[in-house]
Amino acid sequence: MAKTSVIARQLKREKLVEKYAAKREELKKAGDYAALDKLPKNSSKVRLKNRCQLTGRPKGYVRFFGISRVALREMALNGKIPGLKKASW
Repeated sequence: MAKTSVIARQLKREKLVEKYAAKREELKKAGDYAALDKLPKNSSKVRLKNRCQLTGRPKGYVRFFGISRVALREMALNGKIPGLKKASW
């Protein structure tokens, strides 16, 4: 489990990105880079990091499910994801 402060920081970034998305788009189209520079740094979409929705783990993120590989394996073995099972051959 990731530290709660790291998860909170990520949520704060997501809110800022959502808040300033339209304004950023307008400024980019206008080519006003001075005004873009004055916006909060964390309002940039590039600063977001994919994190597991359950644990907050940043590495091993599976985009299709929105969780990390560790959480995915655990849920699959417990039968919580329909149609997904451990491979064996």
